[in-house]
This record gives sequence, structure tokens and C-alpha cells, in this order.
Amino acid sequence: MSESDKSKPEESRKPTENIMYIGTKPPMSYVMATLSSLNNQDSNQLVFKARGRAISIAVDVVEITRRRFMRDKLAVKDIKIGTEQVGEAGDTRNVSTIEITVERTD
Repeated sequence: MSESDKSKPEESRKPTENIMYIGTKPPMSYVMATLSSLNNQDSNQLVFKARGRAISIAVDVVEITRRRFMRDKLAVKDIKIGTEQVGEAGDTRNVSTIEITVERTD
């Protein structure tokens, strides 16, 4: 546990099982994992995190899940965008990031 996690009150920490990291797999792999996660959890929220080229896959996953599989049962609650610096000390570059929070509405 990092120092910043220790200083936060217990109830303000978010559990990591509500976060889905999006990479280079096909979107339908993440859609199936999303449906499974939303059906098996006590929480009705799920956060998708992606960087760089995976951002478009994250958006596709949310839209496929929302429009095709969970019509009128899933809503986008929040979208956060940002930039991270990655690389070594002399060779850093900026990479775009996105966090999409969805919530079951039923």
C-alpha cells in the first residue's frame, strides 16, 4: 500500500475490482468481461481506463455494451480525459488517457 493510500480514510478508497483496463484485445472480449462484471458485482459502477490508441477501443466497448446488450440499463456517469508523461528521464512523451464511468440504471 502506498503512502497516499494510507492517509486516505477507509471509505474513500475505491476497490480495484470496479476498474477495467482496456488494451489491445478485440472490443467484444472487453464487452463480455463487462457484462460478467456488472452481473456478478454488488456495485453498479464500472470504470474503464485506457491510454493512447486503446482509447478508441474503450469508447467502442462502452457503446457496444450500452446500445446492444444493456439497452436503457447502462448510463455513462462521468468521462475524464488527461495526459500522462511516460518514458525514461531523457526520453519522455505525452500519452492521452481516458476514464469512462458507467452505472447500471435498473
